Amino acid sequence: MDLFDNTAGNADKMQYHLRVKPGDVADYVLLPGDPGRVLLIAEHIDEPKDVAYHREYRTVTGAYQGIPVSGTSTGIGCPSASIAVEELANVGVSHFIRVGSSAAFVPGIRKGDILINVASKREDGTTATLVDDGFPAVADHFLTAALIEAGQALSQERGFGLYIGINASADAFYAETEDRVKNRMRQRILNIEMESAAIFTIAHLRGLKAASVCAVSYNYTAPEEIDYTGANEALIGGWHNAIDVALEGIRRYEAKKQGS
Repeated sequence: MDLFDNTAGNADKMQYHLRVKPGDVADYVLLPGDPGRVLLIAEHIDEPKDVAYHREYRTVTGAYQGIPVSGTSTGIGCPSASIAVEELANVGVSHFIRVGSSAAFVPGIRKGDILINVASKREDGTTATLVDDGFPAVADHFLTAALIEAGQALSQERGFGLYIGINASADAFYAETEDRVKNRMRQRILNIEMESAAIFTIAHLRGLKAASVCAVSYNYTAPEEIDYTGANEALIGGWHNAIDVALEGIRRYEAKKQGS
């Protein structure tokens, strides 16, 4: 056994942080940051069962149109998200979809709109320990394409905006300044969040699939609308839409795999 392989001999055991074991979670797992949003996922799937809740990691498992699906919270940021992906991979998970919140940089994007990211600009410390500086964090093409198809269909039905592009994945929630925002806009960065770089990178390193769909919490081009107090009702609605995009994306992706 390689002493530096943290997964060696660990795949058939109860996982240290998540408290899950093989058979507890589905091949497809939705990854919100907040444990409370795992309960929202439970509202969208059939026969949800609580699997585990330890630290920031909460897991439920159920099904969507007959396809086994789980939800596991990652906590905030790439360090805790990386633990979630590593331990879920250890027990057999093969497909990860981040379902989160994100701030936009493109004028006209509204709170509650939906963002699908094809890649992430790595501004975190976690992936810097795993890959070289120039290594890209890229979502799986086919899983992302299925999310886009689902998002297009649901956006026409429900009226939310759908945007596709590259995000920035950073460690510091309160670090944005006017200059940083302008620089991101110059680079045509669609949005910023805190977990996808780790999710994309680790999934790739382990030969697995990852994608991301987020609801817009606010837009940096409209700073007067940024408010961290009280309920963000548009964002809450966006979470429900993002979950449905993820689930419908899984259905479409699975159907193509089965050739139907």
